[in-house]
Amino acid sequence: MSNNEKLLKFLSRIIESGVLTSQDLKKEIFNNIKFQKENVVNKLDLVSRKEFDVLKKIVQKQEVKLKRLSKKSKKGGKS
Repeated sequence: MSNNEKLLKFLSRIIESGVLTSQDLKKEIFNNIKFQKENVVNKLDLVSRKEFDVLKKIVQKQEVKLKRLSKKSKKGGKS
């Protein structure tokens, strides 16, 4: 018998005995999935959308400054 079958039998016995309702089971599964999702997100070291947008704006401003500096240096070298 596999672990999944054992788990299902265990859960079905608990539900039949009235100790655990289907709503309780739904909440428990939802919480377990949510916890697993949070673990994966933390392991991936992701940033929030807000943080990403702020960093993107900073990079864009720096690119504009670099373009201006390169244009000035080209003009200064020709004269």
